[in-house]
Amino acid sequence: MANPPTLVLTGYGINCDDETRTAFELAGASAKIVHVNDLIKNPETLKDYRILAFPGGFSYGDDLGSGTALASKIKNHLWDEMQEFVHSDNLAIGICNGFQVMVNLGLLPALGGNYGERQSALIHNDTARYMDRWVDLELSGDSPWIIAYGLDRLISLPIAHGEGKFFADDDTLRKIVHNCQVAARYKYGPVCESQHLTPNPNGSLEQIASITDPSGRLIGMMPHPERAIAFTQLPDWQLTKEKLQRAGQPLPTEGPGLQVFRNGVNYFK
Repeated sequence: MANPPTLVLTGYGINCDDETRTAFELAGASAKIVHVNDLIKNPETLKDYRILAFPGGFSYGDDLGSGTALASKIKNHLWDEMQEFVHSDNLAIGICNGFQVMVNLGLLPALGGNYGERQSALIHNDTARYMDRWVDLELSGDSPWIIAYGLDRLISLPIAHGEGKFFADDDTLRKIVHNCQVAARYKYGPVCESQHLTPNPNGSLEQIASITDPSGRLIGMMPHPERAIAFTQLPDWQLTKEKLQRAGQPLPTEGPGLQVFRNGVNYFK
């Protein structure tokens, strides 16, 4: 499939839908933004898509907790269609608020294939405040995370959240780790070193920044890959530019985030 049809879900308070669509289009997908109310009106249209994206933002103002209201709306009106979608050979990604939605829906971590059962949570940061910064991520070499193929083991992406601390009880956490469902962990790297930052921005257990379902086809991540699709979006791009120019080397045009979307698209090729 040359250009897998991709649905980027939007709704009240979601503000990263356009960036997410752009990232998928640059990666080769045929992406469309669809409001959740329109999807509820015509739920059968979900069958027309192969990739489903839950973008970042503040769905319904996070009034009931991050991702709670949107997850409830999907559960009440679209759950049959959602189950059919995730049990087919399709992909789904939740970014930041979208990760929170997927956790609240029970699409992640879905231990034992129990989709719909909430088994973990994303709770308030240990700092008790909103965090907007870059982080370094170590990608798991064991994770079945399909869209991480081709990326360096250590990459940097931005975060922007107030409720990003991954939390689960000891038994659930042990199973997630044992099943290799941890896709990325916060790690001390070049961004933390250059800006004197702590690696784990929110206190996530096991330094977890991203997890998958058992199949690896569904993924949630707190960092925003759609905000790191161009070289000039990187926090140190000017310094890197000077170093490369003085060494007579070509300048890159892409950021590491674009590969996240490209690998999702390549799954269908």
